[in-house]
Amino acid sequence: MITIREYKKVQSLEEAYELNQKKSNRIIGGMIWLKMETLNVGTAIDLSGLGLDAVEETETEFRIGAMATLRTLETHEGLAAYTNGAMRESVRHIVGVQLRNLATLGGSLYSRFGFSDVLTMFLALDASVELYKGGIVPLCEYAERKKDRDVLVRVIVPKKAGARFDYRSVRPTRTDLPTLTCASVREGDGCRFVIGSRPARAMIFTPEAGSAEQMAEQVQREAVLGSNMRGSAAYRRKLVGTLVRRAAEALENTAE
Repeated sequence: MITIREYKKVQSLEEAYELNQKKSNRIIGGMIWLKMETLNVGTAIDLSGLGLDAVEETETEFRIGAMATLRTLETHEGLAAYTNGAMRESVRHIVGVQLRNLATLGGSLYSRFGFSDVLTMFLALDASVELYKGGIVPLCEYAERKKDRDVLVRVIVPKKAGARFDYRSVRPTRTDLPTLTCASVREGDGCRFVIGSRPARAMIFTPEAGSAEQMAEQVQREAVLGSNMRGSAAYRRKLVGTLVRRAAEALENTAE
């Protein structure tokens, strides 16, 4: 059970940053996973008054506030069009609409969960995160860092001409955590695949150009996989080959 001594709805990012330097304080988002911890919080820091819940689209990029919910990502027409529906597919299986109306993008990426559909998808998008003090950092680098006391402000997704996206996952049941996730992008003649829920944190693979079968075999061979209650390493390896092959075929078809 989580116990919160004080609550503060901050008026600026500077105020949020200063409060967050105390180890007992926590920035709160949708409180999906945080409330399940056994934790004593000094001050719960609420960013909801800072206007960070919107998706801004320009000709060159999307700028998504850290407080934007997963439901916002699911229903945003611009993101759906740019990602060929992959963004919607990546979040629509996460429990239910009620939870997706609460869970935030910032919380999902800051947590760096191994099972995160959101992290898998945004790595494929070649996204960057904007930190209040740390500036703009590629998500692939941020995901490997240890958690710190900086404030995640927004996520930046560049628009790449001609890029095509695909997202697939396998789950024991429809709303369960995934056994394996696979986000893919095709740019020109090359493909990039992000494999998550290995069950560790998502990894990026850029196989040599070839047929769908050849790329699937290479990623399947190189993937580092483990076992947990949702599947064995051997089962996951078979899934990697199947999902990558299907994704590569789908990307090839949509590029035609």
